[in-house]
Formats: sequence, C-alpha cells, structure tokens
Amino acid sequence: MEPDEQREVYATIDLALRVGEVLLSSGAGTADATATILGVTAAGGLRGCEVDITFTSMAVSYQAAPDVAPETHIRLVRYRSQDFSRLTDVDRLVRRFARGDVTREEASRELARLTSAGPPYPRWTAVLAWGVMAGGATLLLGGGWLITLVAVLTAVVIDLNNRWFNRQRLPAFYQQVAGAFVATAVALVLYAVHAPVKPSLVVAAGIIMLLAGIALTGAVQDAITGYYVTAAARSLEAMLLTGGIIAGVSLGLGLGLRFGLKVGIEPQTIQLANLPIMVISGAVMAVAFAYASYAPLRALLPVAVMGALASLIFTLMTRASFGPAWSTAAAAFVVGLCGYSSGRRTGVPPLVVVVAGSIPLLPGLTIYKGLYELTAGGQLIGIVSLTTAVAIGVALASGLILGEYVAQPIRREARRLEDRLAGPRLVGPRRPVRRRTTRTRRRRRAA
Repeated sequence: MEPDEQREVYATIDLALRVGEVLLSSGAGTADATATILGVTAAGGLRGCEVDITFTSMAVSYQAAPDVAPETHIRLVRYRSQDFSRLTDVDRLVRRFARGDVTREEASRELARLTSAGPPYPRWTAVLAWGVMAGGATLLLGGGWLITLVAVLTAVVIDLNNRWFNRQRLPAFYQQVAGAFVATAVALVLYAVHAPVKPSLVVAAGIIMLLAGIALTGAVQDAITGYYVTAAARSLEAMLLTGGIIAGVSLGLGLGLRFGLKVGIEPQTIQLANLPIMVISGAVMAVAFAYASYAPLRALLPVAVMGALASLIFTLMTRASFGPAWSTAAAAFVVGLCGYSSGRRTGVPPLVVVVAGSIPLLPGLTIYKGLYELTAGGQLIGIVSLTTAVAIGVALASGLILGEYVAQPIRREARRLEDRLAGPRLVGPRRPVRRRTTRTRRRRRAA
C-alpha cells in the first residue's frame, strides 16, 4: 500500500472510531455504533471493513486487497456522558459526510470542535432541571406542593454532590450510594419533625433521578440484537449502579430503624380524577431530563408529548388491572413507536426522544417499597417487590425496542442493512451513501 493511500485509510478509520466513541459514550446501542462506523468508512471509500465493539473498546479492521495483510485500529471509550446535544450534532455530521456535503478533513475538524465544546446551556440550568424532574416525579406519585418543593431541593443537592464527586474522580457506584443516602436522610428528617408530608416520596423521586442515568435500554437492545458481550457489560454496569442506589437507601433506612424512624410507604391510590396531573407531571419529567441531558431545544416538544403519552397509557392500563409490568411495556411500546418518527421529523436521533419520553415509567417507588420491606423484616414481600421492579425495568427497555422495530421504515435498502446488522437504528444513517467521484459524474454527463 502506498504511503499516501495508507494515510487516507488511517484518517478515515480514525474518523469512524471517534464517531463511534461519541455514540457509545452517549448510551447508543452497539448495533447503532457498528452501523454508523461502517457508514463512515464506506463513505470514505473503504469497503468491507469489519467492526468489533466490546463496550470499552472499538476495533476496525480493513483489508485493501486479498493478498495484502489487513490492518486493525483500536480506540478505547474512556468516558460516559449523557450529552444529547453532542450526540445530535455528531449524528448530523455523519449524515452530511455520508451524503458528500463535507470532506473527510472538514468532518474531522468539525468532530474535534464538537467533542471539545462545552455544554450548550449553563450548568446551573441543568442542575435546576434535575430538581424539576424530581419534583415532577413527586407530583406523579401523588405528592403535594410542599413535598414537591423538598424533592426539588433534594435533587439539586444530590446533583451538585455527584458533580463534585465526579470532579474528584469518584466511581459512579459510590456516587449512586451517596445520592440515594442523601434522599433517604432527607426523608428521615421529615419523618422525625412530623412534617405534614409523605417522606417516602422524596426517596422515590431521588431513586427515579438516579435511575435516569442508567443506560438500561442500550443493554436490552444489545441483547436483543445479538451483541451479547456488550449486553453483558451494559447489564453488569446497570446492576452495579442500581446496587449503589439500593445500598444507599438501605443504609439510610437501617439507620432510621435504629433510631425508631420508620419511613414506610403511605397508602396511595391513583384516581382517574388525577389523570390530568399525572399526564402533565410525566411531560414535565421528560422535558426536565432531556434539558438536563443537554438535548436540543427543538426536541423538547416531542419529548413532552412522549412523556405525557407514557403517563397516560400507563395509568389507564394500571386502572384496567393489567399489572405494572405489562402497563409499563405497553406505554414503552407506544413511546418507541411514536418516538422514532417524532425524532426523525424534529431532526434529532430517536434515541433522544425515546429515552427521555420513557422517564416517567421508571420504577422508583417499587424499588423503595421493596427495600423498606426487606429492611423492616418482610423478606419474602421485599424480594417480590424488587423482582417486580426488575420486571418493570426489563419491560420498559424491551417495549421501547419493540416499538422501534415496528416503527423502522421497511425499505429494500434499509431492510438489507438491518438484516446484516441485526437490529433497529436509533442513531446514525440508515444506509451508507456511496460518494460520487469525478469519473462517475463524467459518465453520467456523457450518458
């Protein structure tokens, strides 16, 4: 291989790997990252590349000719961030490069600018958005204005603490433990002073806030689409982070029981008369999470619609006695089905709309109920409640993916690409576009 040609190959593969790093770090599925990497290499003139992703590393192998040894390039994924703005910008850049609107050099410079740029919104607004999300969760669970305000302030404190811990390079597991303990401690204080509120709602809202950062959808998507190695890694990460929440809440509840503070689950019923409040709360939660994750402003409207739709369907299904898991699955299916087209029409990856729209379905109260039952001595009942929470999480992720499967446009070229990659597309171009060369243009003009 000539030196100039070798530099071209290296530059193209390097661009593809950097794009894949952004996708994986933002929670995209392995099928999406693989297809996008192949799309970039194909648009750069490299056909027949092989891609291997193992959650923390990516490898692209290219063989220029049958009698030439292949070369393999590897890149590590060193960070994880929930930055929907960067994901959207990189997705748009990949589409422009696949269409031939920008050259590889221009795409590489633009990608470097996007990955080094700061957040599009002030950080304090993102912190406040996490508080608004927790407040929406409290309203969704039947809380009043006072406990909602407490939940907002608690969530702000948790997020500020986690940001400080992150700057100190404390692992995410311990951040989850600390955040869950703070929420439980606030509930214990409210219970000790006999505040006229439901303290358990603060814990449930804090759990939902901490669960929102766990990429469970990507884990289930990888398992369904056949990427079992990355699915196992994502699942282990999700279990570890969820275990941190369980540890933090259990520590707080255990200390509370030692001091005679039993912050139990107050009787709560979801009445049909409260349906408008629940729908509005679901929309608020979804929009707040999307904004806290730096989603583009144009995505907030479809995200609000998806959040409201998820709350509406879940409430109606629950009142019809379908059970929490099936109600969650049905609501998630509709979100996945409608979120795909909403995202494409808005110009953002469907992953942004789908993940944010499903936030109201997270099983925060169920997890807290199971932990309290375990701590209070009801071993069997607590295990059943935690098992129900796991079933809800799996139903949520699988319902979203099934909705994406059904919503995926059935076209000949798209179907061939989907069959080869074995999965629905949530990020990236649906099919690589062959760049037209000067020779091809001359032939078309002559014809």
